[in-house]
Amino acid sequence: MLPRERVRAMLDFQPPDIVCLECHPSTAGMHEHREKLQALFRDTPHDFGDFSNLPIPDPDPQFIQPDGSYCELRTDAWGVVWKHLVFGIWGHPEKNPLDDWAALETWQTPTPPTPSGPEFEVVKESLRQHRETYYLRAGWGSILEVMRAVRRFEDCMVDLALNSAEINKVADMIAEHDRGVMEYYVAAGVDGVQIGDDLGTQEALMISRDMFRRFFLPRYQYILEPAREAGLDIFFHTCGQVWDLLPDLAELGVNALWPQINLYDWPALRARCRELGMAIQLHPERSHVMTFGTPEAVTKHVDDLVAAFRPQEGGSWLYIEIDNGFPWENVEALFEAVRKYR
Repeated sequence: MLPRERVRAMLDFQPPDIVCLECHPSTAGMHEHREKLQALFRDTPHDFGDFSNLPIPDPDPQFIQPDGSYCELRTDAWGVVWKHLVFGIWGHPEKNPLDDWAALETWQTPTPPTPSGPEFEVVKESLRQHRETYYLRAGWGSILEVMRAVRRFEDCMVDLALNSAEINKVADMIAEHDRGVMEYYVAAGVDGVQIGDDLGTQEALMISRDMFRRFFLPRYQYILEPAREAGLDIFFHTCGQVWDLLPDLAELGVNALWPQINLYDWPALRARCRELGMAIQLHPERSHVMTFGTPEAVTKHVDDLVAAFRPQEGGSWLYIEIDNGFPWENVEALFEAVRKYR
Protein backbone atom coordinates (compact mmCIF):
# COMPACT_ATOMS: atom_id res chain seq x y z
CA MET A 1 0.00 0.00 0.00
CA LEU A 2 1.03 3.59 -0.58
CA PRO A 3 0.92 5.64 2.65
CA ARG A 4 -2.23 7.47 1.49
CA GLU A 5 -3.97 4.17 0.76
CA ARG A 6 -2.89 2.86 4.16
CA VAL A 7 -4.45 5.79 6.01
CA ARG A 8 -7.58 5.57 3.92
CA ALA A 9 -8.00 1.88 4.81
CA MET A 10 -7.37 2.57 8.50
CA LEU A 11 -10.00 5.34 8.60
CA ASP A 12 -12.45 2.93 6.98
CA PHE A 13 -11.72 0.39 9.75
CA GLN A 14 -9.98 -1.92 7.32
CA PRO A 15 -6.66 -3.63 8.17
CA PRO A 16 -3.71 -1.71 6.66
CA ASP A 17 -0.69 -3.64 5.43
CA ILE A 18 1.29 -2.22 8.38
CA VAL A 19 0.24 -0.10 11.34
CA CYS A 20 -0.35 3.52 10.30
CA LEU A 21 2.01 6.13 11.70
CA GLU A 22 1.92 9.90 11.91
CA CYS A 23 4.89 12.02 13.03
CA HIS A 24 4.97 15.66 14.05
CA PRO A 25 8.25 17.60 14.36
CA SER A 26 7.40 20.06 17.14
CA THR A 27 9.58 23.15 17.18
CA ALA A 28 10.60 22.71 20.82
CA GLY A 29 11.62 19.09 20.37
CA MET A 30 13.54 19.73 17.16
CA HIS A 31 15.36 22.66 18.76
CA GLU A 32 16.36 20.64 21.82
CA HIS A 33 17.37 17.34 20.17
CA ARG A 34 18.55 18.76 16.84
CA GLU A 35 20.49 16.49 14.43
CA LYS A 36 19.79 13.37 16.47
CA LEU A 37 16.04 13.83 16.18
CA GLN A 38 16.36 14.95 12.58
CA ALA A 39 18.03 11.61 11.80
CA LEU A 40 15.34 9.61 13.63
CA PHE A 41 12.57 11.29 11.66
CA ARG A 42 14.50 10.75 8.42
CA ASP A 43 14.91 7.05 9.19
CA THR A 44 11.28 6.56 10.28
CA PRO A 45 8.99 7.20 7.30
CA HIS A 46 5.37 7.94 8.17
CA ASP A 47 2.11 8.06 6.24
CA PHE A 48 1.25 11.76 6.34
CA GLY A 49 4.30 13.32 4.67
CA ASP A 50 8.01 13.32 3.92
CA PHE A 51 10.28 14.29 6.85
CA SER A 52 13.58 13.40 5.19
CA ASN A 53 14.80 17.01 5.19
CA LEU A 54 13.51 18.71 8.33
CA PRO A 55 15.04 22.04 9.33
CA ILE A 56 16.36 22.65 12.84
CA PRO A 57 14.68 25.76 14.30
CA ASP A 58 16.37 28.31 16.57
CA PRO A 59 15.01 31.45 18.24
CA ASP A 60 15.77 34.90 16.90
CA PRO A 61 18.80 36.17 18.89
CA GLN A 62 16.93 39.37 19.76
CA PHE A 63 14.72 37.34 22.11
CA ILE A 64 17.60 35.85 24.08
CA GLN A 65 18.00 37.70 27.37
CA PRO A 66 21.35 38.66 28.96
CA ASP A 67 21.10 35.67 31.30
CA GLY A 68 20.61 33.31 28.33
CA SER A 69 16.88 32.80 28.87
CA TYR A 70 14.30 33.19 26.11
CA CYS A 71 11.43 35.68 26.18
CA GLU A 72 9.36 36.75 23.19
CA LEU A 73 6.19 38.78 22.95
CA ARG A 74 4.25 37.91 19.82
CA THR A 75 0.92 39.29 18.57
CA ASP A 76 -1.16 36.77 16.69
CA ALA A 77 -3.69 37.33 13.90
CA TRP A 78 -6.53 37.65 16.44
CA GLY A 79 -4.83 40.53 18.25
CA VAL A 80 -3.72 38.47 21.27
CA VAL A 81 -0.28 39.33 22.66
CA TRP A 82 1.40 36.09 23.75
CA LYS A 83 4.37 35.81 26.09
CA HIS A 84 6.65 32.88 25.22
CA LEU A 85 9.23 31.77 27.78
CA VAL A 86 10.15 28.42 26.20
CA PHE A 87 11.06 28.46 22.51
CA GLY A 88 8.58 26.48 20.46
CA ILE A 89 6.00 26.14 23.23
CA TRP A 90 2.62 27.84 23.26
CA GLY A 91 2.83 30.85 25.57
CA HIS A 92 0.35 32.65 27.80
CA PRO A 93 -1.79 35.64 26.84
CA GLU A 94 -0.15 38.85 27.97
CA LYS A 95 -2.86 41.08 26.50
CA ASN A 96 -6.38 40.06 25.51
CA PRO A 97 -7.96 42.39 22.95
CA LEU A 98 -11.52 41.85 24.24
CA ASP A 99 -11.01 42.23 27.99
CA ASP A 100 -13.24 45.26 27.59
CA TRP A 101 -16.35 44.49 25.53
CA ALA A 102 -16.25 48.05 24.18
CA ALA A 103 -13.39 46.88 21.94
CA LEU A 104 -15.72 44.43 20.20
CA GLU A 105 -17.06 47.26 18.02
CA THR A 106 -13.73 47.54 16.18
CA TRP A 107 -12.25 44.04 16.71
CA GLN A 108 -11.69 42.12 13.49
CA THR A 109 -10.94 38.49 12.72
CA PRO A 110 -8.12 37.45 10.39
CA THR A 111 -8.88 37.23 6.68
CA PRO A 112 -9.07 33.59 5.51
CA PRO A 113 -6.80 32.60 2.62
CA THR A 114 -8.22 33.14 -0.86
CA PRO A 115 -8.94 29.97 -2.89
CA SER A 116 -8.03 31.54 -6.22
CA GLY A 117 -5.20 33.27 -8.01
CA PRO A 118 -1.61 32.33 -8.94
CA GLU A 119 -0.42 31.71 -5.37
CA PHE A 120 -3.36 29.40 -4.71
CA GLU A 121 -2.60 27.43 -7.87
CA VAL A 122 0.97 26.89 -6.66
CA VAL A 123 -0.32 25.62 -3.32
CA LYS A 124 -2.87 23.42 -5.03
CA GLU A 125 -0.22 21.81 -7.24
CA SER A 126 2.04 21.21 -4.24
CA LEU A 127 -0.81 19.51 -2.37
CA ARG A 128 -1.64 17.40 -5.42
CA GLN A 129 1.93 16.14 -5.54
CA HIS A 130 1.78 15.37 -1.81
CA ARG A 131 -1.36 13.27 -2.31
CA GLU A 132 0.30 11.14 -4.96
CA THR A 133 2.00 9.32 -2.07
CA TYR A 134 0.85 10.62 1.30
CA TYR A 135 -2.42 11.30 3.05
CA LEU A 136 -3.10 15.03 3.30
CA ARG A 137 -4.84 16.56 6.29
CA ALA A 138 -4.85 20.35 6.60
CA GLY A 139 -6.55 23.30 8.20
CA TRP A 140 -7.41 24.11 11.76
CA GLY A 141 -10.31 25.70 13.54
CA SER A 142 -11.16 26.40 17.19
CA ILE A 143 -13.91 28.29 18.92
CA LEU A 144 -13.30 27.98 22.66
CA GLU A 145 -9.51 28.20 22.33
CA VAL A 146 -9.78 31.50 20.47
CA MET A 147 -12.49 32.93 22.72
CA ARG A 148 -10.49 32.31 25.87
CA ALA A 149 -7.43 33.90 24.29
CA VAL A 150 -9.08 37.08 23.02
CA ARG A 151 -10.82 37.46 26.40
CA ARG A 152 -9.70 36.55 29.93
CA PHE A 153 -10.39 32.89 30.61
CA GLU A 154 -12.55 33.50 33.69
CA ASP A 155 -14.60 36.17 31.94
CA CYS A 156 -15.05 33.95 28.89
CA MET A 157 -16.45 31.12 31.02
CA VAL A 158 -18.83 33.49 32.82
CA ASP A 159 -19.95 34.89 29.46
CA LEU A 160 -20.69 31.35 28.29
CA ALA A 161 -22.69 30.62 31.44
CA LEU A 162 -24.68 33.84 30.93
CA ASN A 163 -25.00 33.19 27.17
CA SER A 164 -24.21 36.86 26.62
CA ALA A 165 -24.89 38.55 23.30
CA GLU A 166 -21.22 39.53 23.10
CA ILE A 167 -19.81 36.01 23.44
CA ASN A 168 -22.30 34.79 20.85
CA LYS A 169 -21.15 37.48 18.44
CA VAL A 170 -17.49 36.56 18.98
CA ALA A 171 -18.24 32.88 18.42
CA ASP A 172 -20.11 33.69 15.20
CA MET A 173 -17.20 35.77 13.93
CA ILE A 174 -14.73 33.00 14.70
CA ALA A 175 -16.97 30.43 12.99
CA GLU A 176 -17.24 32.60 9.89
CA HIS A 177 -13.45 32.83 9.70
CA ASP A 178 -12.96 29.09 10.24
CA ARG A 179 -15.52 28.25 7.58
CA GLY A 180 -13.52 30.36 5.15
CA VAL A 181 -10.41 28.33 6.02
CA MET A 182 -12.33 25.10 5.39
CA GLU A 183 -13.57 26.38 2.03
CA TYR A 184 -9.98 27.16 1.08
CA TYR A 185 -8.75 23.64 1.83
CA VAL A 186 -11.74 22.01 0.16
CA ALA A 187 -10.89 23.98 -2.98
CA ALA A 188 -7.21 23.04 -2.61
CA GLY A 189 -8.06 19.34 -2.71
CA VAL A 190 -7.05 17.89 0.68
CA ASP A 191 -8.09 14.47 2.00
CA GLY A 192 -9.19 15.65 5.43
CA VAL A 193 -9.54 18.71 7.65
CA GLN A 194 -8.96 19.17 11.35
CA ILE A 195 -10.52 21.28 14.08
CA GLY A 196 -10.34 21.08 17.83
CA ASP A 197 -10.98 22.60 21.22
CA ASP A 198 -9.85 21.48 24.66
CA LEU A 199 -13.27 20.90 26.18
CA GLY A 200 -12.47 18.93 29.33
CA THR A 201 -10.52 19.04 32.55
CA GLN A 202 -8.54 15.98 33.57
CA GLU A 203 -11.68 14.49 35.12
CA ALA A 204 -14.78 15.85 33.43
CA LEU A 205 -16.19 18.28 30.90
CA MET A 206 -15.29 21.95 31.29
CA ILE A 207 -18.75 22.84 30.00
CA SER A 208 -22.03 20.96 30.21
CA ARG A 209 -23.16 18.73 27.39
CA ASP A 210 -26.26 20.92 27.05
CA MET A 211 -24.04 23.95 26.52
CA PHE A 212 -21.98 22.05 23.98
CA ARG A 213 -25.06 21.12 21.98
CA ARG A 214 -26.58 24.60 22.21
CA PHE A 215 -23.55 26.82 21.75
CA PHE A 216 -20.75 24.86 20.07
CA LEU A 217 -22.27 22.07 17.99
CA PRO A 218 -24.22 24.27 15.55
CA ARG A 219 -21.16 26.44 14.97
CA TYR A 220 -18.90 23.43 14.40
CA GLN A 221 -21.50 22.16 11.93
CA TYR A 222 -21.40 25.48 10.10
CA ILE A 223 -17.59 25.48 9.99
CA LEU A 224 -17.39 21.92 8.69
CA GLU A 225 -20.29 22.00 6.25
CA PRO A 226 -18.05 22.60 3.17
CA ALA A 227 -15.83 19.67 4.16
CA ARG A 228 -18.76 17.34 4.80
CA GLU A 229 -20.39 18.25 1.50
CA ALA A 230 -17.10 17.55 -0.29
CA GLY A 231 -16.82 14.13 1.39
CA LEU A 232 -13.61 14.96 3.27
CA ASP A 233 -12.53 13.23 6.46
CA ILE A 234 -12.97 15.26 9.62
CA PHE A 235 -10.44 15.05 12.47
CA PHE A 236 -11.22 16.47 15.91
CA HIS A 237 -8.62 17.13 18.63
CA THR A 238 -9.62 17.67 22.23
CA CYS A 239 -7.64 17.43 25.45
CA GLY A 240 -9.42 16.62 28.68
CA GLN A 241 -12.03 14.03 29.55
CA VAL A 242 -14.85 14.36 26.99
CA TRP A 243 -16.43 10.89 27.07
CA ASP A 244 -19.95 12.34 27.28
CA LEU A 245 -19.43 14.27 24.02
CA LEU A 246 -18.42 11.30 21.86
CA PRO A 247 -21.95 10.81 20.41
CA ASP A 248 -22.13 14.53 19.61
CA LEU A 249 -18.79 14.44 17.81
CA ALA A 250 -20.06 11.50 15.77
CA GLU A 251 -23.20 13.49 14.96
CA LEU A 252 -20.91 16.31 13.81
CA GLY A 253 -19.42 13.92 11.26
CA VAL A 254 -16.06 13.38 12.96
CA ASN A 255 -14.18 10.46 11.37
CA ALA A 256 -11.16 10.52 13.66
CA LEU A 257 -10.57 11.63 17.23
CA TRP A 258 -7.31 12.83 18.79
CA PRO A 259 -7.99 12.44 22.53
CA GLN A 260 -5.84 12.80 25.63
CA ILE A 261 -5.42 9.06 25.68
CA ASN A 262 -4.34 8.58 29.31
CA LEU A 263 -7.67 9.89 30.66
CA TYR A 264 -9.75 6.99 29.32
CA ASP A 265 -10.35 3.33 29.90
CA TRP A 266 -8.73 2.09 26.70
CA PRO A 267 -10.92 -0.94 25.86
CA ALA A 268 -14.04 1.12 26.53
CA LEU A 269 -12.80 4.00 24.37
CA ARG A 270 -11.92 1.66 21.51
CA ALA A 271 -15.30 -0.05 21.64
CA ARG A 272 -17.27 3.20 21.86
CA CYS A 273 -15.39 4.90 19.04
CA ARG A 274 -15.70 1.89 16.76
CA GLU A 275 -19.42 1.85 17.49
CA LEU A 276 -19.61 5.53 16.54
CA GLY A 277 -17.35 5.15 13.48
CA MET A 278 -14.50 7.30 14.78
CA ALA A 279 -10.88 6.23 14.39
CA ILE A 280 -8.48 7.10 17.23
CA GLN A 281 -5.11 8.81 17.11
CA LEU A 282 -2.83 7.07 19.63
CA HIS A 283 -0.62 9.76 21.13
CA PRO A 284 1.62 8.20 23.80
CA GLU A 285 1.32 9.89 27.19
CA ARG A 286 3.92 12.63 27.39
CA SER A 287 3.58 14.48 30.70
CA HIS A 288 4.60 11.46 32.76
CA VAL A 289 5.72 8.47 30.70
CA MET A 290 7.77 10.30 28.09
CA THR A 291 9.11 12.97 30.46
CA PHE A 292 9.75 11.06 33.67
CA GLY A 293 9.52 7.39 32.71
CA THR A 294 12.25 4.97 31.78
CA PRO A 295 12.92 3.62 28.27
CA GLU A 296 11.40 0.34 29.43
CA ALA A 297 8.26 2.16 30.54
CA VAL A 298 8.03 3.89 27.16
CA THR A 299 8.32 0.56 25.32
CA LYS A 300 5.68 -1.04 27.54
CA HIS A 301 3.38 1.95 27.07
CA VAL A 302 3.49 1.62 23.27
CA ASP A 303 3.01 -2.14 23.46
CA ASP A 304 0.04 -1.66 25.79
CA LEU A 305 -1.52 0.89 23.40
CA VAL A 306 -1.18 -1.52 20.49
CA ALA A 307 -2.58 -4.42 22.54
CA ALA A 308 -5.59 -2.35 23.64
CA PHE A 309 -6.48 -0.59 20.38
CA ARG A 310 -5.15 -3.14 17.83
CA PRO A 311 -4.27 -0.62 15.08
CA GLN A 312 -3.26 -3.49 12.81
CA GLU A 313 -7.02 -4.11 12.44
CA GLY A 314 -7.72 -0.52 11.36
CA GLY A 315 -9.54 2.20 13.25
CA SER A 316 -6.49 3.68 15.01
CA TRP A 317 -2.96 4.85 14.28
CA LEU A 318 0.23 5.62 16.16
CA TYR A 319 1.42 9.20 16.60
CA ILE A 320 4.88 10.50 17.49
CA GLU A 321 5.47 14.04 18.70
CA ILE A 322 8.69 14.86 20.53
CA ASP A 323 8.50 17.69 23.04
CA ASN A 324 11.19 19.50 24.95
CA GLY A 325 12.14 17.79 28.21
CA PHE A 326 11.96 14.24 26.87
CA PRO A 327 15.17 12.38 27.85
CA TRP A 328 16.92 11.29 24.68
CA GLU A 329 16.90 7.62 25.70
CA ASN A 330 13.08 7.84 25.94
CA VAL A 331 12.90 9.41 22.48
CA GLU A 332 14.94 6.55 21.05
CA ALA A 333 12.81 4.01 22.90
CA LEU A 334 9.61 5.52 21.47
CA PHE A 335 10.82 5.35 17.89
CA GLU A 336 12.13 1.81 18.36
CA ALA A 337 8.89 0.66 19.98
CA VAL A 338 6.84 2.07 17.09
CA ARG A 339 9.11 0.76 14.35
CA LYS A 340 8.53 -2.88 15.24
CA TYR A 341 4.87 -2.44 14.25
CA ARG A 342 5.93 -0.97 10.90
